[in-house]
Amino acid sequence: MGGVGKVPDFGDRGDFEDADRGLVGGPASAVVTGDDGRVVWDFGATAFLEGDCPETVHPSLWRQAQLCARAGLYEVTDGVYQVRGYDLSNMTLVEGERGVVVVDPLVSRECAAAGLALYREHRGDRPVTAVLYTHSHIDHFGGVLGVIGADDGVPVVAPRGFMEHSVSENVYAGTAMLRRGSYHTGRGLEPGPAGLVGVGLGFAASDGLPSLLPPTLEITHTGQEETLDGVLFRFQLTPDTEAPSEMNFHLPERRALCMAENATHNLHNILTLRGALVRDARVWSRYLSEAVELFGDDSDVLFASHHWPTWGTGRLKRFLTEQRDLYGYLHDQTLRLLNQGLTGTEIAERIELPPRLAGAWHARGYYGSVSHNVKAVYQRYMGWYDGHPASLWEHPPTESAERYVDCMGGLDSVLVKARSYRDDGDLRFAAQLLKHATFAAPDSAEAKELLADVFERLGHGAECGTWRNNYLMGARELRGGVTPTPFTAGSMASALTVEQAFDSLAIRVDGPRAWDQDLVVSWHFTDLDERHRMNLRNGVLTHTPTAKPVEDAGLALTLTKPQLMGVLTGKGLNGVEHTGDPDVLRTLLSVLDDPDPDFAIVTP
Repeated sequence: MGGVGKVPDFGDRGDFEDADRGLVGGPASAVVTGDDGRVVWDFGATAFLEGDCPETVHPSLWRQAQLCARAGLYEVTDGVYQVRGYDLSNMTLVEGERGVVVVDPLVSRECAAAGLALYREHRGDRPVTAVLYTHSHIDHFGGVLGVIGADDGVPVVAPRGFMEHSVSENVYAGTAMLRRGSYHTGRGLEPGPAGLVGVGLGFAASDGLPSLLPPTLEITHTGQEETLDGVLFRFQLTPDTEAPSEMNFHLPERRALCMAENATHNLHNILTLRGALVRDARVWSRYLSEAVELFGDDSDVLFASHHWPTWGTGRLKRFLTEQRDLYGYLHDQTLRLLNQGLTGTEIAERIELPPRLAGAWHARGYYGSVSHNVKAVYQRYMGWYDGHPASLWEHPPTESAERYVDCMGGLDSVLVKARSYRDDGDLRFAAQLLKHATFAAPDSAEAKELLADVFERLGHGAECGTWRNNYLMGARELRGGVTPTPFTAGSMASALTVEQAFDSLAIRVDGPRAWDQDLVVSWHFTDLDERHRMNLRNGVLTHTPTAKPVEDAGLALTLTKPQLMGVLTGKGLNGVEHTGDPDVLRTLLSVLDDPDPDFAIVTP
């Protein structure tokens, strides 16, 4: 994978001691189930990791997977607990005067409810007095309705920009990210030595129902202090780091520092393989420096939204400074080399981490990798174009593949060459050749099986958990077809603002089908005291808040926000006051595309 350098000391058991420290109690049952009885989390899925590392897993990744497999309630420090191993992420519980503040309630409501029940089993039936989201990724807010009700009146705290970015990532591009995410997390792979061993950040994401409640209290600046249930929280805002909306916080009275997902026990992603906005490695590094300055000397323990804590002021400061140097080095060296004319791919092959960082377990590329992070830094500054004019107007993959295969003497010749490269150990180039073969001849079972074999070998040798999952999912789908992807963005629809709901509609308009339409709709939301003008023209759906009635509307709707989703999903205008022509709405809905959550990836 490039840039990995030397492997740290396998005899160092410090991480295992930290991961086991403070265990209060393990899971109360073998599985977590949904209301329909479906298993959404299986604690036994990681049992195979108790054995020795097999040949089909990189030893370093096996070690990380063992550390991530711990499950239970853990005491971090006095009054601070974590539920770990109940989902991809951790749920932190900070005890207050009347109850408990829940931080980052996991991916799904079922797992969050089970985690809260485990906490209450050991710490008493304390009410949830506040919920805090550290950032805008679904594994840190999706389980909120498992710990509070929508109408409980409990404060919900989040960093500035939380709703904008949680929606843009999970709804606007949600279909594509979920599909790519199935490769990223290995959804569909069987847990075991030949299949899923985790993603480096945790074992897997749960299969329950995600949810979203909008924040009621926004953190807008570093240094902001809020008292939640009698506990003082001091915040550090860190936008454009691991998430575009993110924050760390310090509990000064308990000398405890939460680093959200900005400093975890692996190299993270500058750009995830599932897709996201490219993160800023430069400011990420600087915010880690700022955290050391703001909180380092006043902290005895550091914990995060994944993995296990680090205890001791000296140890946690060293951990943070090494994490700081990790992102800073990748950023600065990529810029140095791109200014010498190298492309992202060329830089990724050249950069290696300094020995001290390469020898630190927490800097290994279990979730991100040096290779794809370097390419992401290049992309942030230089974009998709590598500067070579031949790259400006290349044929799409299938058309290129047909021409490459023709140039190489046809499919049979390509397969012979690919086997030769595979057998000589050059799996990377064998995969490149076979990608062309399968796109040029998608019905060739021989080409697909040969590529699946190469992907399987690449996956079994990968140290990065997400690389392993991508390779193994590719092999799985070449052999057995597409793994259905659950489309869950709709479960968050009720939390969208009107503008976000309309934006979600606009990105589904089939432009050519809508070229000749010229429609105006007036929306009056009585519960929000809001009016919006919507216009479909030139294949573009636009919407604008307005203070006055829309006089030229072909259809005027008077409704409440809870009725909006029913109207937009084609359930009609029953119960919605309206004037004008209902066919305007039917025409609008008729030009919408349905997203495809199961689009092909390793075949055309």
